[in-house]
Amino acid sequence: MTEYYAHSKNSHNERHSLSKHLHQTAKFLESFACKEDYKPIFKLTGLLHDFGKYQPAFQSYLENGGQRGSVPHASWGAGYARFLRVLETSVAIDGHHKGLPDNSAWKSDTESFMRGEVSEFENIKKAFFSDTDIKETDIKIPNSLGFVEKSQREVFIRFLFSALTDSDWLSTEEHFERDTFGMRISSALPIDAMMRKLEEDFLKKSKEGEINQLRNSARDYALQKANMPCGFYSLALPTGMGKTLTSMAWALRHAKKNDLERIIIVLPYLNIIDQTAQILKNIFGEEWVLEHHSGYNEDEHNGCGVTESCSPIEERKKLACENWNYPVIVTTTVQFFESLFSNRPSRCRKIHNIAKSVMIFDEVQAIPKEVILPTLQMLKDVQAVMKTSFLFCTATQPAFEKNQGFDGISGICPLIDNPAVLYESTKRVAYHLLNDLKPIDYNGLLSSAILAGDSALVIFNTKKAALEFYNCTDKCGDWERKYHLSTAMCPTHRKAVIKNIRDDLKAKKKILVASTQLIEAGVDFDFPVVFRAIAPLEAVIQSAGRCNREGSLGELGGKVFLFKLHDGGMPNKTYAACAGHAEELIKQDINQLYGHTIFNEYYAQVIRLYIDPDKFNINEARKRFDFQTVNDAYRIIDTSTEGLYVYNYSDESRQLLHSLEYKNLLSRDDYRKMQAFTVQVYKHFIIQNASLCKLMPQGFKIWYGNYDNKKGISVAPIEADKLVL
Repeated sequence: MTEYYAHSKNSHNERHSLSKHLHQTAKFLESFACKEDYKPIFKLTGLLHDFGKYQPAFQSYLENGGQRGSVPHASWGAGYARFLRVLETSVAIDGHHKGLPDNSAWKSDTESFMRGEVSEFENIKKAFFSDTDIKETDIKIPNSLGFVEKSQREVFIRFLFSALTDSDWLSTEEHFERDTFGMRISSALPIDAMMRKLEEDFLKKSKEGEINQLRNSARDYALQKANMPCGFYSLALPTGMGKTLTSMAWALRHAKKNDLERIIIVLPYLNIIDQTAQILKNIFGEEWVLEHHSGYNEDEHNGCGVTESCSPIEERKKLACENWNYPVIVTTTVQFFESLFSNRPSRCRKIHNIAKSVMIFDEVQAIPKEVILPTLQMLKDVQAVMKTSFLFCTATQPAFEKNQGFDGISGICPLIDNPAVLYESTKRVAYHLLNDLKPIDYNGLLSSAILAGDSALVIFNTKKAALEFYNCTDKCGDWERKYHLSTAMCPTHRKAVIKNIRDDLKAKKKILVASTQLIEAGVDFDFPVVFRAIAPLEAVIQSAGRCNREGSLGELGGKVFLFKLHDGGMPNKTYAACAGHAEELIKQDINQLYGHTIFNEYYAQVIRLYIDPDKFNINEARKRFDFQTVNDAYRIIDTSTEGLYVYNYSDESRQLLHSLEYKNLLSRDDYRKMQAFTVQVYKHFIIQNASLCKLMPQGFKIWYGNYDNKKGISVAPIEADKLVL
């Protein structure tokens, strides 16, 4: 009897039986199905995915070697599944190496099988059934899954594709890397233990003062709705009211009630991830919380770089970045959504573990408005198909609800029925219009900051404006210290400056900070005075959250001054349009800023008036099952920027580069370390300063130019001592 193999020999000189691989992959797949109705199609997909490896040419390739990919095999299983009319399986198999295709490409790959034009097909079928001990009559066409919407069927294909990709890689990993496979011990979410630890943490916190009492009341309200079924929920709380731990307390109880397996927290900014993950690790322990930042070149680097000496927990976490098999995950909006809309195997591998999860989205107003409709449609489809609950958390709740002209989410259940009481009780700032919002220059703004007579945070819409204002303060002696914050500074630098600012505020030093909007979410500054350039309403409200944050100055004790700069500039046209609308609302009645519903109304208005909420026609592409097109169209971040690794930030940044520059392949860990010294710049900046940039063979660019220890990346002439490389 002929023997068939799935892969070449491993380090133990053992071949990988094709039959074993197919059955094992099918078993993994079946275990990933979140509903009983899904199991037959998941199992069938696993059994058929490498059907094409029964080709004599493929077996010869394994035996004798040859160019990788020279004997394609995915189209065979895809073709057979299409012949059987199991189209979801066909599409998933067709893409399990190259990525999910557009509909036309899938049809092209499988059309010859439908026409009976493949001469070897019957012989390969015989080999498959003989080798796997499966009878042709056992190949049952699964029952219709009954999806109402095309987009639900599309997300089911993504779910199936993700489960197939992970199952295939796990089976292959067990053959080639048994030790690595053995590290993947699945840990269930220890709900009862985590609830006890969280309760212990709550008991340690002060219950004195109105703010603490309101935090406890808000948590009690939320927990009353923890036993409700899977669906969409919202938690709208004023800034500083403990959203992180309240949402976690609700999520644990909700997971227990609905038999959910993990909690995934999605945050828009890296600095919030560090902060949130550390809070959770301090309470639950390092071993239960996985941070997965947005990685470089994820498609090209499937492995997690488990090569360096590190603890078993660290090794497990590196592996869990591949498939999110972890109890608590803290990740970025970019990582989550661009994976969910991706067609690439490595990015999609984790998606099946969204099933049976509680998803907490913090600062949801940060999702770009131009893709908000396809984003919400995707979440609706995931919730319907994958037994998932979503909780939207923010101080500024957007209008995500379905209404006339906007196909949003029906029935978002608020965890707090009357948030107006909380917002009314936490009025910590008084809003003022500087110069009645008539444009002022930097010197006029500086004079106003001096007159305020206290520590002040001044927030601008662009890096250029923040830097120019900071330069104006150079000879001003009215503050003990002055700081600049912007994304022209690498993350390590920003983190150090933020720490210094917090320390100075705690020590009651009089300081001035000139910043871009990077501090508007997740940076818990507590300034007595904040100046904010007119901006979209969410930015105005978030900025106010950095003022009198703990209420120590009493009700309305903090001062927030809104101003308009001469030639201040805006990041883009959408931002400018939203800022203009916010300005109109505020001029009509500044007291609207004290109401908790103003942002919801504003959001609905700007979507209706200024924004195409599906600018790239992604929803239609999804309904056509054009996965490649969707992948190319959906972006959370501005793709006009590129990362530059800053060589001259510090001795540490220089030493790290020298340790990596001669490695052929960089691990995910390497890229993670590099992110700490990387600045995002517009591509024209690189073109204009090409002589100071160098493209490395591994694909990243280095900035060998100057770096200012107060202002960040700089085109000023470099100091002589840094010229020696």
